[in-house]
Amino acid sequence: MPVLLVRENGRARGWPAYVGAVGLGAAALALASVWTSGAWATGIGAAVTTLSGLLAERLQPQREAAAAGDADRTGADALLRTAGGRIPTLRQVDRPEPAGAHPADGRPADGGRMPGAAPAYIRRDVEPQLREALGRAGFVLLVGESTAGKSRLAHEVARALFPRHAFVRPLGRAALPQALRVAGARRRAVLWLDDLEEFLGADGLTTAMLAALPGPVPGRRIVLATMRAQEFRRFDAREESRLTGSDRDAWRTQRDVLRQAEVVRLARHWSPDERARAAAHAEDPRIAAALRAGERFGIAEVLAAGPELLAAWHDAWTPGANPRGAAVVAAAVDCRRAGLRGPVSRDRLRALHGPYLAQRGGGDLQPEPFDEAMNWACTAVYATSGLLIGNYTQGYTAFDYLLNTPGLAPVPEHLWQALLSGVTAAEAYDMGLLAHQEGRPARAAEALSRAQLGGVPGADFLLAITVGDAGRPRRAAADLAAITRRREYALGPCHPDTLAARHQLAFFTGEAGNPHAAAGRFAALAADTASVLGPGHPDTLAARSELAYFTGESGAPAEAARQLSRLLADRLRVQGPEDPQVLATRRSLIWYRGGEPARTEAELAELLADAERCLGPDDPHTLAVRSSRAALAGRAGRTAEAAAAWESLVADRTRVMGPDHPHTIYARLEWGRALASSDRPEDARAVLTRTLGEARARLEPGHRHLRLARELLAGLPPPVGHPA
Repeated sequence: MPVLLVRENGRARGWPAYVGAVGLGAAALALASVWTSGAWATGIGAAVTTLSGLLAERLQPQREAAAAGDADRTGADALLRTAGGRIPTLRQVDRPEPAGAHPADGRPADGGRMPGAAPAYIRRDVEPQLREALGRAGFVLLVGESTAGKSRLAHEVARALFPRHAFVRPLGRAALPQALRVAGARRRAVLWLDDLEEFLGADGLTTAMLAALPGPVPGRRIVLATMRAQEFRRFDAREESRLTGSDRDAWRTQRDVLRQAEVVRLARHWSPDERARAAAHAEDPRIAAALRAGERFGIAEVLAAGPELLAAWHDAWTPGANPRGAAVVAAAVDCRRAGLRGPVSRDRLRALHGPYLAQRGGGDLQPEPFDEAMNWACTAVYATSGLLIGNYTQGYTAFDYLLNTPGLAPVPEHLWQALLSGVTAAEAYDMGLLAHQEGRPARAAEALSRAQLGGVPGADFLLAITVGDAGRPRRAAADLAAITRRREYALGPCHPDTLAARHQLAFFTGEAGNPHAAAGRFAALAADTASVLGPGHPDTLAARSELAYFTGESGAPAEAARQLSRLLADRLRVQGPEDPQVLATRRSLIWYRGGEPARTEAELAELLADAERCLGPDDPHTLAVRSSRAALAGRAGRTAEAAAAWESLVADRTRVMGPDHPHTIYARLEWGRALASSDRPEDARAVLTRTLGEARARLEPGHRHLRLARELLAGLPPPVGHPA
């Protein structure tokens, strides 16, 4: 199995960013004369620093040298190279920064300047596990939080094990094909994918690309990658379970890449043994300061100045400090969070930051000029990194540590719309995929429409899914029928890609109001999926789950309960009791089995406690259990309790999923029903009228939620003073 190294940082911190960050010292200039990365070398460092021009001058000849002569020179502007334009060996990469490690905190001690050398490497507890993985796997992924030390660990271990291997590091997704060709042509190579998420998505890494690489084989050709834990969680078992059904295939290609890797996890906080090993190097003031930070922060986190950079961002909002700089950083952070993985130009940051500044007080904050704001945001803290990393030529990205700031508000609509109007088709695909994963189908559909118009492969399939999730299931079913026919013709009816399209077609057929047809499609699909992928495969279990659901919706709850009972036993055996889909199957079984109301309520209460413990209060599965409990209270005649439960659920679904999500709309309609049953017809009328008016703009004509809204409004008594 390949080994994949998941990093704590969410951005490929290229050597150019490092050179710019440490450009104030002599060591930086010496290192800049050794390493270059093609076009990146034309503007290394923050453009506002006084040395950026000097660095560009020194590196420009290296770019020209890299343009001629070597067999690997095609794509030289995108791969890390030596000053002579060649792909380095790991022995030559004698510092961790070219591998993507954050520069260490180089603050002066006792008035002196710290030397340019990186801090001593402190052996991590997981190092033996990583060494074993690299010895047996061709693809290894190291996963951890931002600034946990993933890149440093990976660099030290890989350099010790494979000093003579070529170090092939693409500096962007566009360089990936060239990197694969270079790695495949070498007898020994390490393909280095720092921040793997940046190499996934449209035109990104696929399982086919990995299969085409000669190897990868242990000890010869190795794919070594890092990934922030936050990004990796988008593809873990819980996320897979949450997305099973209408949106599961939106990230199938990326998930399948991760499944090829052997994963090694690195904790951000250091263990007592690791801290003891660090204490042996306490003569280095940087390590000593990190040890004094105690257990609140990880040592690598402090060395990278992450906490200080975060504090600087927060403090900058003070009137008369650097509020415009803080707004620029906020815009850059939200660009990353919106799914834009590449750098953002200076002009775009100028256009995007205004609403952030206005929201905090605008002119009352006494904001500094824009050039001064950029200078402040790009200035390195203790020669580590600035809040923004990049340069005028290539653009800027937010320091990845900031992406994990607790309590960040959702990406605002003004930022989303401003970005979407100017991104490429591939960038729109990335933004749409992320929005889809986060349960924002309207945003996802908007972005994926741009991606489809731009010809991004697979965008039509994901767009059809998101259109259905956004409240237009009939259109989704029609689009998916055409996609399914094309895949059946090209690939056959039982190819995994065809099975995926058949699943989505069956689902939206049912959502469009034909549960009988959906049940028939899922019955055939479940049999074919079990034959091709196996009875315990997640896709097989998902098809059986949908079969049971639409069987129940077709008017056969007893048969649905029988199917769900068998499915639950299989899921428990394959997935375990805490898997989200096991909890979802329990909920469906409770609902369709019916029985004594007291028993049903007790089972739902137990299930809610389990869901909150295993998944958290905001997980869609947890919210669905609350929906069932509110509906049961209404059926039992406890209308006031039901109204309060639905009102609370409306607030939480609005916060988690957005006001336009069909699940939020449904909760609002049921709130109106409960208000009507509680002898509060005018309150019910207000809720239902507003919901119907807003839902018309989002849901296709004839949608079941629109029909329900009209039926509930028609059932209300005439308004007071209105003739009957």
